[in-house]
Amino acid sequence: MEAKELEFLEKALKVFMKYGIKSVTMDDMARHLGMSKKTIYTYVSDKNDLVSKVLSVHTESDKERITCICNRGLNAIDEMFEIGIMVTTMLAEMHPAIHYDLEKYHTQAFKENMAKHEHSIYECILSNLNKGIVEGLYREDLNADVIARLYMKTTEVIWDNTVFPPTEISFDKVYSTLFRYHIAGVASEKGSKYLNKKLKSLKTNTL
Repeated sequence: MEAKELEFLEKALKVFMKYGIKSVTMDDMARHLGMSKKTIYTYVSDKNDLVSKVLSVHTESDKERITCICNRGLNAIDEMFEIGIMVTTMLAEMHPAIHYDLEKYHTQAFKENMAKHEHSIYECILSNLNKGIVEGLYREDLNADVIARLYMKTTEVIWDNTVFPPTEISFDKVYSTLFRYHIAGVASEKGSKYLNKKLKSLKTNTL
């Protein structure tokens, strides 16, 4: 992918994140980005193609950011906190209708993206669990594979408007609760002490 196309897709992503997907027409997108529709159509064939490519860029970007965090050599709990802060920040900036719009109006792109997203979540959590067990911060009796799969599927409910109406609680608050629930559940005695110390020292309310 050429640099100009990537830049265009990253800017388009910001527009969708702010305004939602269904409500943004291609004319709207052109106006927000300060370019003509003719230029937009040199990168994508239609809105569905735009959504598909934007989702792909978003998924790859998240994966790269998480990889960078994992390569920093942090302990398992610190690593999860860094990832958690990244995710909650992203969710706090996301328009509440995005998930619904994707599922209803761009079903194929949504399904393909979710499959990639779930696989990334599973790999990330599994790796973190194994690291934490070795470090003694997580309980050694954990079934890492099962917990990683449970975490992967539990994140899906964040988007269920019937369970968590956006007007009552935001995506980032739901995720923050899930995050703390997960860490507290897998932490060993040593990990619990470190976790409590970590929570008290946090300078942000993101988590």
